[in-house]
Amino acid sequence: MTDKRRVLIAALLTGGFMVVEAAGGLLTGSLALLADAGHMLTDSISLALAWYAFHLSERPATSSLSYGFDRVKTLVAYTNGLAIFAIAAWIVYEAALRLYRPEPVIAGPMLIVALAGLAVNLLAFYVLHGGDREGLNMRGAILHVVGDMLGSVGAIVAALIIMATGWYPVDPILSVLVAVILFRSAWSLVRDSGHLLLEGTPKSLDRDGIARDLVAHVPLVREVHHMHVWSLDGSKNIATLHACLREGADAHMAVSAIKERLAANHSIAHATVETEIDCCADAADHRLLH
Repeated sequence: MTDKRRVLIAALLTGGFMVVEAAGGLLTGSLALLADAGHMLTDSISLALAWYAFHLSERPATSSLSYGFDRVKTLVAYTNGLAIFAIAAWIVYEAALRLYRPEPVIAGPMLIVALAGLAVNLLAFYVLHGGDREGLNMRGAILHVVGDMLGSVGAIVAALIIMATGWYPVDPILSVLVAVILFRSAWSLVRDSGHLLLEGTPKSLDRDGIARDLVAHVPLVREVHHMHVWSLDGSKNIATLHACLREGADAHMAVSAIKERLAANHSIAHATVETEIDCCADAADHRLLH
């Protein structure tokens, strides 16, 4: 099953049950259920955006978009992270109001709806978990579903405590705990996707270490500089570099060896290599890595 189809199935599951959970929250008076329903509403939209990002990424590159549409997946991941921040903030606000003015909650029906929601979220998580968890777009989709799962678990625990003790404040308190977890996860997603949007070197790669590795293992190369490493979506890594060759080296063989080393040892499948024999045409001191 492709990642694109996995995300679509998760979107349909989440969007379908969101209506049920919202109705359950209104009938039982549970903030935990309403918060989770609001989360699921945004999640279903975000998952639909993630699906569309996969759809766009299948389009071929054009003269004006020479890298194609893969970066759309990173943009959607960044947007999803911001959306999770907004949801968590809304949950905290509503919880504060409920703690100030506690409202009764019908625990029995709340528990049934929460258990059903957990089952749906577990199914959606199972569908997504088999996909590429390194790509930020899929990470964002999984994060949304994990947030829904936490919301359902919080609602279940709150319902059980209310049934046992009648203590209504536990409903907004557990909602805040879920929001805190969402804040942390959203920050991780926004940070990583923002890093890629700024053309930052992927965390799994060491630019300077890669340059040294090329010099050490490609005999035709004397020095590597002006090296840039980035990724379009967290999984497709790209590099550009200048390679200063040894005296008498064959440029074509050197480029082939560099690209082979990058692909085999550093997960960089696309590289643009400029070869040089003496000094760099772009800098007076060509020994510096920029």
